[in-house]
Amino acid sequence: MITIGLTGGIGSGKSVVASLLELYGMAVFISDIESKRLVATSPLIRERLTALLGSSIFDANGLNSRRMASLIFNNTKLLEQVNAIIHPEVARHFKMWAERQTVSFVVFESAILFESNFNHLTDICLMVYAPRELRIKRVMERDRITEAEVLHRMQHQISDEEKRIRADYVIHNDGIHALIPQVERWYRYQ
Repeated sequence: MITIGLTGGIGSGKSVVASLLELYGMAVFISDIESKRLVATSPLIRERLTALLGSSIFDANGLNSRRMASLIFNNTKLLEQVNAIIHPEVARHFKMWAERQTVSFVVFESAILFESNFNHLTDICLMVYAPRELRIKRVMERDRITEAEVLHRMQHQISDEEKRIRADYVIHNDGIHALIPQVERWYRYQ
C-alpha cells in the first residue's frame, strides 16, 4: 500500500483533488474532519485539553471552539501545546485506519501536512497550488469571513513556496490548468 500526503494552503482546492483521487479508487483520510471527531470523542484528548485550557473549554455541546480559538490563535506556545495533544492522536488514528484499508493507495489530506510532521506517515506528497489572491477569495466566499480572518488563518501555515519545495508533485488549481488531466497524469505514472 502506498500512502499519499495531500496538502496545500487553505482554499487551494485540496478537497476537490481528494474527491478526484477517490474516483481513482483511493481511500481518503481528511485530517481536519478526523481531528474534530477525535476532539469530540477521545477521553484522552478531552482530559489533556481540559488540563491545559481549563474546564470551560468543553461545554454541554462539546468543545467550545470559539473559546479555544480565542486562546490559541494569539498564543503560539499554547497553539503548539494543543497541537502536541491532538496531532499524535490523529497520526495514531490514521495508522489504524490505513491498516484496515484494502486499496493500493491511501491518502492523508492535511493543510498542515509538513507543519505537523504528518508527512513522515506518507510515501509521496502531492501539493495543490492556487494563487494567494484566489485562495483568499475562495475562503472568504466559502466560510463567509473577512479577508483579515483568512490572512490570520494563513499565518499558521508554511508558505506555498516551502510546500512546493517539499512536495513530490504539484497540482495547479488556479482556474487556468484543468485539474482532471493533472491528476490523471500523476496517477498514470504511479
